[in-house]
Amino acid sequence: MKLLDVLASHADPVALKDLAAAAGLHTSTTHRILNDLVVGRYVNRVDSGMYQLGMRLLELGSLVKRRLNVREVALEPMRELHRITGQTVNLSLQQGDEIVYIERAWSERSGMQVVRAIGGHAPLHLTSTGKLFLSVAEPRQVRAYATRTGLAGTTRNSITDIERLERELALVRRHGYARDNEELELGVRCIAAGIHDDTGKLQAGLSLSAPADRLRDDWIPLLQRAALQISEALGYEAASE
Repeated sequence: MKLLDVLASHADPVALKDLAAAAGLHTSTTHRILNDLVVGRYVNRVDSGMYQLGMRLLELGSLVKRRLNVREVALEPMRELHRITGQTVNLSLQQGDEIVYIERAWSERSGMQVVRAIGGHAPLHLTSTGKLFLSVAEPRQVRAYATRTGLAGTTRNSITDIERLERELALVRRHGYARDNEELELGVRCIAAGIHDDTGKLQAGLSLSAPADRLRDDWIPLLQRAALQISEALGYEAASE
């Protein structure tokens, strides 16, 4: 495992003696282990006795990626976030011009009825998670969305014009989270943070829904931390400061 970690830390092939030194192993021991790894295709031996990671690792990585399910990975962080806040926690995906709710953590103490059940859907521009997806879209795609949907609203707070929507999306990009201020349902406010996969692509949205007078801004870091935890479980690596 040490040898694989050392190889993973180098972009170019590594010499046997350098591998042995970095792993803290005797050269002969290192050579023996590397031979076994080469046979298993976990390591490739290249010219001049140099070594690099092998294709078998790529194959295994692809298997792991295919088997990762964002819903399964998100369940425990969602339950923990609900336990801390007492509010409804939603996991949503984009499907065309809408988001679809695929999982929820809630209880009677959330203080509000769950209006949209798992499998329910809502327009992108009226939801906090939907705004996350619109915020990473190209400006032309956002305008095409506005044309297709007409930015129809459901409450007096709904965003129904493109200029206001574009200003809202700029705030989402600046702050790293999105809000729904009673734009889908009166009496309900939401905040959402993005879940990213190993390529950095926005995969899903994690949101907190609460009665309008109960939503607290000090929950935002908790929400973002839970979303990052799920993202990291999917292979995402946050950019270093």
